[in-house]
Amino acid sequence: MIRQGYVTGPVLGILWAFIVATTVAVILSFSTGEAFRPGLFGSVILGAGMGAVSFHLRSGWVLSAGGAALALAVSYTPLSPVHVGDTLGFGAHLSMALFFGLAMGLSLATMLRGAPAGVMTRHEWEEAVIRFLTGFGFVFFTAAVFIPFYVMVMTSLKTQGALLANPLDYSIDLSRGWSLFRSYDELFRDFNFGRYMWTSFYISVITVLVTLLFSVPGAYAVARLRFRGQKALSRSILLIYMVPMIVLALPIYIVFSMTGLRNTIIGIVMIYPVTTIPVALYMLQGYFRGLPAEVEEAGLMDGLNRLQVIWKITLPLSLPAMVSVSLYVFMIAWNEFLLAFMLLDDPSIFTLTRGIASLNSSEIPRQHLMAGAVIATVPVMVLFLGLEKFMTKGLTAGSVKG
Repeated sequence: MIRQGYVTGPVLGILWAFIVATTVAVILSFSTGEAFRPGLFGSVILGAGMGAVSFHLRSGWVLSAGGAALALAVSYTPLSPVHVGDTLGFGAHLSMALFFGLAMGLSLATMLRGAPAGVMTRHEWEEAVIRFLTGFGFVFFTAAVFIPFYVMVMTSLKTQGALLANPLDYSIDLSRGWSLFRSYDELFRDFNFGRYMWTSFYISVITVLVTLLFSVPGAYAVARLRFRGQKALSRSILLIYMVPMIVLALPIYIVFSMTGLRNTIIGIVMIYPVTTIPVALYMLQGYFRGLPAEVEEAGLMDGLNRLQVIWKITLPLSLPAMVSVSLYVFMIAWNEFLLAFMLLDDPSIFTLTRGIASLNSSEIPRQHLMAGAVIATVPVMVLFLGLEKFMTKGLTAGSVKG
């Protein structure tokens, strides 16, 4: 019964209709600030119908046109797949119908491509289910990443009056021009966010350099040299990283207070590498093991000592891994909050995350907090996208030996 086209099609159509209706409602609500909500019965009826008809209308565009026409026809009834607010006109109903019809028609045509209306082979049925799960995963993870960022950006561009009038309205008024960025201007002018960014930047760079200084020779020793306890040391590297920092917070606070390192940049620079060196050791040792040992042996035979081999041979070959580790360590240091919040009280040496935390006050508008979060997110995002190819090579290069 399950591997029948007339069963699989409507079932996948109903499930996909729920996903599409929810997605369309969220997109239209966020972009217009008006009320849209998914409809249960409408999604079941239209989803089942389009899933059954898709075996006969193989063209995704024809199926989309039919689905959009049906969605528009029932948009004013309780059977609408997406309920439109009573105050909205025909344009909102038409937009909803077009979005719903296109998403349903093109997707179902792709999911059920090549599947018969009758008995399906196991391969045909599994292929249709896998395509559905792939689409669901794409929508789910895209929403999980995009929606918080979208809300954060749109809120930062709002005025205090607009937020008080409708906190759930995430549309923006483009007629305001450059005043859209008023919150960002005030952060740099009145809240010293330029200084916070500079402090976070050079602390992160120093953390990267210190981490590489200790992790490169440590990872090389574990990967290449033979000594007693080598395997035990290799397996226990990540144990330090697995200890939650919140467990160490109180001892660190007490020790730093007693030694005068609390509320100093030196103290932050000393403690940040403690959280990054273990993971850097773990990542680099896997890559060093994947490098051919014969190249290093040839260097030793040519008269190089071990340090010269590392500097002239191993490090140039390990550039992708070094870049990926540096980027990962930089992101950890840039985004670190707990230690900065616990150890820093002087606003003149706040890191960016500590500065954002100071905006979480009833006296400061919420759009300033969101603008600070955007300022903290965008540089790391740009850096990651720019070095993505090195990140991918570095993470996968040590997975296969030789």
